Amino acid sequence: MKTALTELLGTELPIIMAPMFLVTNVEMIVAAAESGIAGCIPALNFRTIEELEKGLKEIKSRTNKPFGVNLIVNKSNILAKKQLHACLDAGVDFFITSLGSPEEVIKESKNQKIKVLCDVIEEEYAKKVEDLGADGIIAVNSGAGGHLGNIPASVLVPALKSKCKIPVISAGGVGTGSGILSMLALGADGLSIGTPFIATKESGVSDDYKKACIDYSAEDIVVTTKLSGSRCTVINTPYVQKIGTDQNIVENLLNKNKQLKKYAKMLTYYKGMKAIEKAAFSATYKTVWCAGTSVEFTTEVGTVKGIVEKFKSEFAVAEQNLLKTLGRI
Repeated sequence: MKTALTELLGTELPIIMAPMFLVTNVEMIVAAAESGIAGCIPALNFRTIEELEKGLKEIKSRTNKPFGVNLIVNKSNILAKKQLHACLDAGVDFFITSLGSPEEVIKESKNQKIKVLCDVIEEEYAKKVEDLGADGIIAVNSGAGGHLGNIPASVLVPALKSKCKIPVISAGGVGTGSGILSMLALGADGLSIGTPFIATKESGVSDDYKKACIDYSAEDIVVTTKLSGSRCTVINTPYVQKIGTDQNIVENLLNKNKQLKKYAKMLTYYKGMKAIEKAAFSATYKTVWCAGTSVEFTTEVGTVKGIVEKFKSEFAVAEQNLLKTLGRI
């Protein structure tokens, strides 16, 4: 399973544990690194720059293997520059950039030989980040958990491989070793996998969230715009069914104007403003649980290492089955 991604990051396996907002934590990153894959944690999972610095220091003290940080690089993240410099000072191994131009991250990372991978959902943006000097592309396909792309992996991966010279990492829809093999067969240089790691002992999410990952299946994953205004996959719990998946007039207005949204949130703290809260903030990341269709393969609360070992054994079986089908053995 040596690929351009394992060469780029120095990992045993061509897998990145995807950065998951309010899910990925220090324990998961350390476990991923020690299991032979590269974990990546959202900088925004730390509430302050001081907490981010402390978290990165702890990770570095517990493993000497590669790990990365996910940075939101558009104007909505007012801490982006401070987060970048905290990560540069800590000496992280790579960044994954999302939402916006990665130009500054790429420029500053080159001096320290830190790799930069960029989320993309289409060919045009993939070429732009390659021209900016990105080291790799995270091809977010239509099977991704959380915020997703529009194009299935079977089309997106080969398309980006034909147009770009840098490694292409497929993100979305994979939860088994055979799925990993299928993505590599498409030409992917590696995979970014998130949902299978939610229901693990290292994960800090609630037991109810973990149980939902076990109890619900692929057909229970729906797309909502209520969390951020952008399309996002979530588990179709009774609460999601109650509040619906489409934005109402108030939510639509607030998501188009960040300043209004900020003041509206302040207003909900005052007595008598519960109507605004109910109308505009019924869906939060604490009440609505993100997951992708690969939740289908979550059957128990495991460990990060156990899941990686499961991927390896399933991959070996799938590879043997393929060779038999092709008459090679």
